Amino acid sequence: MTRRSSSYMKARPLFKDREVMYQYHHTNLDSSRIYCSAQATTHCWNCKQPLEGEETPAFFCLSCKVVQPPSKDVSYFKIMACDQTFTLDTQQLQKRYIQLQRSLHPDNFSQKSPKEQEYSEKQSVLVNKAYRTLQKPLSRGLYMLLPEGMHIEAETDPGADAQFLLELVEINEAVDEAQSTEEVNSIGKSTKVKLKDLTGQIDTALRKGQLQAAKALLVQIKYFANVEDKVKEKLSKLM
Repeated sequence: MTRRSSSYMKARPLFKDREVMYQYHHTNLDSSRIYCSAQATTHCWNCKQPLEGEETPAFFCLSCKVVQPPSKDVSYFKIMACDQTFTLDTQQLQKRYIQLQRSLHPDNFSQKSPKEQEYSEKQSVLVNKAYRTLQKPLSRGLYMLLPEGMHIEAETDPGADAQFLLELVEINEAVDEAQSTEEVNSIGKSTKVKLKDLTGQIDTALRKGQLQAAKALLVQIKYFANVEDKVKEKLSKLM
């Protein structure tokens, strides 16, 4: 990484909303609906009351309880009310997802106005996308690197060295040749350990602004995630 790139990362966070800067407040994860909004003043499309003072992004208006349109350029981390870190709490993420979908699912607005039905559908789709992206380490890491103009090629990435690829070939062959669920489960456990270790390394690299290192580690996660899928497929055939 160049000296300029390192300074650049220290000068600003990985995520910054383009239009307004947001600030978190307390979120009640046990309430039936989540009310949140931007620090900058916005207004409810229905009753025109300001949404200022709530949390971000705005899902419902506190005054008239009407669902709001999706906020522009808000990060998935804010939508899911989780820490902006690679090692986020996936259980908290799932809890937030279930809560939001219970509140925003279009079925809840079938008797409401066409505009509310439209906004609930858009919010529900956005929540689904945010959850799917942040749920898995690979898509989460790619999302965190995207604002920096970095991505991983769909096929073999030049960041993966020959020795690492040879190791992956041997692991894949071991899965193919496995004759029992015990053998496959053993490979699966080793893969999970490796993925956990890589997750910690990537989090450290991102915190330090070492983007190239984080990208190289994400390449490894991509391959081990493929091994994990292959293990599941093999187990289904053996059972």
